[in-house]
Amino acid sequence: MYDYIRGTLTNKSGGTKGFTATVETGGGVGYLAEITSCDYGRLPELDEKVKLYTVLIHREDKMSLCGFLKREDRDIFNILTSVSGVGSKMALTLLDEFPSSELIGFVIEGNYKELTRAKGVGPKLAQKIILELKDKLMNYKQTEPIKISAPTVQNSQAVDDAQTVLISLGYEKDEIKSAMSKAVTVVESGASAEEILRETLKILSE
Repeated sequence: MYDYIRGTLTNKSGGTKGFTATVETGGGVGYLAEITSCDYGRLPELDEKVKLYTVLIHREDKMSLCGFLKREDRDIFNILTSVSGVGSKMALTLLDEFPSSELIGFVIEGNYKELTRAKGVGPKLAQKIILELKDKLMNYKQTEPIKISAPTVQNSQAVDDAQTVLISLGYEKDEIKSAMSKAVTVVESGASAEEILRETLKILSE
């Protein structure tokens, strides 16, 4: 429903029960959003402008808003909460524990053990996250590959896998092409899909 909210940061709070930010937009309306502790530390001072990419959570007993300073964190949050058994709190916990590109790397590699480092994530849930997300991210069918200016020394399969993940996350082909063309010139030759993704996501967030 809301892609993002831009306005004045009027309040921010954090503690054992979680972290929140209140953003006031035109008309004197303030939106309270749950955020990660990482984003809490990156927020500007009160009364300064801020932009949060948002997700509206609608449950039977309540409605809430989750906000993210980076679009890719919001998109990966949506992918995480599509896994049965992973709610908004668990998704925020995972994004607090791992950078978004690292999370995607664990999924691609099938490395469920790393996910158990996050509070409340046991081996069974970690394996379920890996199984469901890998299927969602890697089995997205592209009509045709995105042609980028990639050095011949790069692993073409890794480039294709990185493209597939970015498309499944909702990025447009034009922005993928632009960002990835820059990313493949920065990473080392023969870089893995996870390394290419990390650099591409960094560029997309700028």
